[in-house]
Amino acid sequence: MQQGDALPTIEKTISQIQIERYADAAGDHNPIHLDSAFATGAEFGGATLDGTIAHGMMILASISEMLTVAFTEDWLKNGKLKVRFRGPVYPGETITAYGSVKKVEETDGQSELTCGVGVRKDNGEIAISGDATVRISSGE
Repeated sequence: MQQGDALPTIEKTISQIQIERYADAAGDHNPIHLDSAFATGAEFGGATLDGTIAHGMMILASISEMLTVAFTEDWLKNGKLKVRFRGPVYPGETITAYGSVKKVEETDGQSELTCGVGVRKDNGEIAISGDATVRISSGE
């Protein structure tokens, strides 16, 4: 890959059932994710919620999935993420994980790629943004 290359996108529509399953798997049963009445009265980032929100780590997983598709085992072996959570994702919203190569540095027969990555909601709002780095063999 070269600077400017786009990464494959991953698109998903988030459902309350997925949020509940993630809560069980992660052991995170915070009512902001599971109880619509509670969540509607809570505040998040200065805005009043209208229902539950997805776990941030559940949404972040779509970026890791995208990077696994793009870089296969190299991502799994040595990938690093630095992200910022920017806004909530609600059930029923469609998200798209996206990214592109920002920088390529060659060292010791490997390329270290720095990619700008993020998750965008279907209304255009950014839910997560940040950078990923991964080392790959220069021959790939």
